[in-house]
Amino acid sequence: MATKSKASSDGTNFETAMERLEKIVEQMESGKLALEDVIVRYEEGMKLVKICQERLATAEQKIDIIARNNAGQPVVKPFEAPAAEQESEKENGSDEVSLF
Repeated sequence: MATKSKASSDGTNFETAMERLEKIVEQMESGKLALEDVIVRYEEGMKLVKICQERLATAEQKIDIIARNNAGQPVVKPFEAPAAEQESEKENGSDEVSLF
């Protein structure tokens, strides 16, 4: 039988984590939270960012582009990020994540 993915085993998939992260950012930007609440939301947000990064990394590892060679046989090629995305990552020069 099919095995459950990590996302379903801990109950948080990428979309759910992103939705919650967006709500946290809205709450923090509203300016209506007490400092203690902002700190709690920030900690939760950082955990969600980590979950999202892990889910994306896993997805990238699974992505294979299937093409056909001259003989019509399928050829599996590893995923390569678009050139624009690679350039953007080089310009940033940092793996640091920020909520704002």
